Amino acid sequence: MPLITAVADAVVAELNSKTFSLPFTAQRHYQPHYELKDLKSLHVTVIPNGLTTGNLGRRVQQQEVAIDIAVQQKLTKETNADLDPLLALAEEIAESFQPQRLTAYPSAIWRQTEFRAIYSAEHLHQNRQFTSVMTITFKIMT
Repeated sequence: MPLITAVADAVVAELNSKTFSLPFTAQRHYQPHYELKDLKSLHVTVIPNGLTTGNLGRRVQQQEVAIDIAVQQKLTKETNADLDPLLALAEEIAESFQPQRLTAYPSAIWRQTEFRAIYSAEHLHQNRQFTSVMTITFKIMT
């Protein structure tokens, strides 16, 4: 199994082993694209994103694995009462990895979490769909 998918699967296992403010079952996919009718329920998707490899010394190699986590749901209304819990969930998910190792892949150590945008204003405006994507980077030394 490729390193990046092994780490992504470990992220799925980590998410599904914890309790969050909103219930979900995370799944690994290559693209978080769903039909709007399928997004009536909350979707949390783990997507392999990137891999960087570098040398730290003669015999020590460092790899950084970037994993995206998408939180998506179709909304009936665009009120703060509807959006705030989804935004809080995205933040909870991000915080749940800081700073720790993945239980199912203990050599993967959390390095950073980045939200390029905390939610997609375009998805919200065009489709009344909440979408938040974070990139979590793990460091692996071999």
